Amino acid sequence: MDVIICFQKHALKKSYKESREHFHRERSWLWKLFTGLCILVVMCLLVVWSYMGNGRKKHPSPNILSQHCAGLQKPLNSSSPAGINSKDSEKSQSLINSIYSEFGISLEDYLRLQEAVHWADPDRSITNVSMSTSPAHTTFIIENLKKSYQTGEKLFVTVHAKDFYNKSKSYGGDFFQAKLFWNNTKASVFGDVKDMLNGSYSVCFLLPWVGEAQVAVRLIHSSEAVQVLKRHRDTDSDRVYFNGYYEGPGPNKTRLSETVMCNVKWDKNGLEHMGTGDCCCEYKDPHTEEIWRCQRPKSLPCSALVYHSMGGYRNRLTEKEKKLMKQTNKDINGDKSIIKIFSSKTIGMLVNSLTQKNSTAQRCRDAGKCVAQKRGTDVLTLRQYKIKKCHPGLHTPVPAGFYLNDVWTSFVCSTRHFTTQMTSECLKDKHIYMMGDSTMRQWFEFFVKEVPNLKQMDLHVQYQSGPLLAVDVENNIDLHWRAHGLPLRTEKTAVADLHYISNEINGLAGGPHMVIMFNLGPHFTTYPLDFYTHRVLIIRTAVLALLQRAPDTTVIIKTVNTGYKDIFGSDWYSLQLDKILRWAFQDVGVYILDVWQMTACHYSKENIHPCPVIIKNEIDILLSFICPV
Repeated sequence: MDVIICFQKHALKKSYKESREHFHRERSWLWKLFTGLCILVVMCLLVVWSYMGNGRKKHPSPNILSQHCAGLQKPLNSSSPAGINSKDSEKSQSLINSIYSEFGISLEDYLRLQEAVHWADPDRSITNVSMSTSPAHTTFIIENLKKSYQTGEKLFVTVHAKDFYNKSKSYGGDFFQAKLFWNNTKASVFGDVKDMLNGSYSVCFLLPWVGEAQVAVRLIHSSEAVQVLKRHRDTDSDRVYFNGYYEGPGPNKTRLSETVMCNVKWDKNGLEHMGTGDCCCEYKDPHTEEIWRCQRPKSLPCSALVYHSMGGYRNRLTEKEKKLMKQTNKDINGDKSIIKIFSSKTIGMLVNSLTQKNSTAQRCRDAGKCVAQKRGTDVLTLRQYKIKKCHPGLHTPVPAGFYLNDVWTSFVCSTRHFTTQMTSECLKDKHIYMMGDSTMRQWFEFFVKEVPNLKQMDLHVQYQSGPLLAVDVENNIDLHWRAHGLPLRTEKTAVADLHYISNEINGLAGGPHMVIMFNLGPHFTTYPLDFYTHRVLIIRTAVLALLQRAPDTTVIIKTVNTGYKDIFGSDWYSLQLDKILRWAFQDVGVYILDVWQMTACHYSKENIHPCPVIIKNEIDILLSFICPV
């Protein structure tokens, strides 16, 4: 009996112990579960907070084609390739397909464009000018500065933006330009500036030459000034206007004439201010379907429009905006250390090889003569260092090249430096058509001056807008230039002489002896981006058709220059247009000649019309495209 009682007590004790251990295990498991749930909730809150923050920072402003693509105005995110929610996806795709199918623009193409032109906005209301970026207080430092570097290495610089209170800024959107340079050797290279969206900017430089260098950074526009530019582009596009000149027969064999205001028909962005209904005469191009309109003359019919000219500028900046725009194109303070660069074994050989050719070209240029290099040397360089032969469709890197002794060495492809004789040989049997603005006309003027037998014809037209013609009968060269059509800031010129680029291209047969080049930019800086995009896509369609019927035609696009710094033609405006132009032609099979970097990093005084040194280097690249080796 005692044994049984003892056994029962032992069993009860064991059962109690096991129950207690089970209870502790249960409680431990519950505690772990509770802890895990808490961590999961915290992580979810962090993800939501991060998503909301990124949405505020990265949400593109819906200013491109937005009247057709309202459903696309959603933040881009990795979970949705289209950057839109499932409800809007089908509708947005339908809009893109129905409206832009003629241009071959897909939803993905549209989103790439939207991302390309997106620019960060301030994350707060700017109540006074002192809150804007101050060029005097903003500084830059060289990261991990070393005693010396080798060619081909990269140099990193950080810019810290501050306001006029010397307080660090916490948001991005400032427009900086940076370069590495050395005045003694007339050397410079463009720096790639990346906005970190927190008031800091990272700049990356390639070190391409042997010698010394320093860093220079400029504040082109503060983020607050960029907002001024945006607002006036989106609401005040009629601040540049034009004149239309009407002429016709009057009583008693007299001539009547009236001058009225004209502009693009685009019923928003301020361009609707001209009026509605029967206010105006409208001129719709049958091919591009773009409409130019002028105020209706009082005594003459719409058909009496004969001439066109620049009208004037309207500066509608407020006093606050004027103060913000004053802090434009200012050097900022920073590390002035001299960078020591020595030759490396691999990249140095490449750079030395290229610059040696440049030095030879410069000596020959200075002496007025040149000994042609053997083609075998160029081939060896191409094979050994994998420098690409120039061909259509090449990507433009940053940097695209560099200056040394005022000669540009290209990293895009294997370029040469052309003497007068080489230029004539390259252009022989070529029919060259140039279309664009006055910066493209600088190329025409260079050829007329450089090629001895190329003689300009007097076509008795207004020189600023053309058309212009030069002929070399001996070498069978004909060179044409004409303006890109309306809108055009020019002196009084015949409307009949103003042709759209796309119409001109559609009228050319193309072929191996034809070279077509054009640019489009400075005359469009005040207009909404969707208007410019539409014009560019029409030209793209014409180029695609040309290359379809004559694939051996050479087509070259000149990018936008730097040089403008005001409300009517800022570099920021030009940069936006440049991104659209590159986006539209990135897959078309044309040459893109980058002059943005060439004009931004040169030591000469900035001008929308670059100095002769820059033009000569642009022409060398142009001729290398036409006559690649």
